[in-house]
Amino acid sequence: MASDSDSTVFHKIAIPSDTTRGLEVQEQIIAAAESCEFSPRDLFILRLALSEGITNAIRHGNQMSPDKQVTISWTITREKIQIVIADEGAGFNPDDLIDPTDEDNLDRPGGRGVMLMRSFMDLVQYNERGNQLTLEKLRSTE
Repeated sequence: MASDSDSTVFHKIAIPSDTTRGLEVQEQIIAAAESCEFSPRDLFILRLALSEGITNAIRHGNQMSPDKQVTISWTITREKIQIVIADEGAGFNPDDLIDPTDEDNLDRPGGRGVMLMRSFMDLVQYNERGNQLTLEKLRSTE
C-alpha cells in the first residue's frame, strides 16, 4: 500500500476469476477504509458495492474463466474512497439492463446489483467498453 503526506492510500491488485479471492480483496479494502476511519454506514455501503462490482466482473465479465483476471485498485483520501474494478470481458452497456423495479421485471433476475450500487454510491461509472467500473463513496459526516 502506498501513502503520501496527504494521507492518500493507493493499492492495486490483479486476481484470478475466483469469487473467493474477490471476497478476500473486498475485505482487504474494507479493512483499509476502516483503518482510515470511515463510518460503519460507509463500510456497509462499500461492502455492498464491492460485493456486487467484483462478483459481476468475475461472473459476467470474465464468465468465471480461470484464464482471465480482474484488476482492482483503490485510493483512499480524507474525503473519499475510489475503487476501480476492471475485467477482461467483452463489456456491456449498463443502460441496456432491465429496470428491476418495473412491475414486469420483479420476478426476473438481473439488474439489481447495478441499481443498488447507483443508489448508495456517490459515483458509479463504466468505461465506454463496459468492462471497467469506477465507484466512489464520499466520507459521510456522521
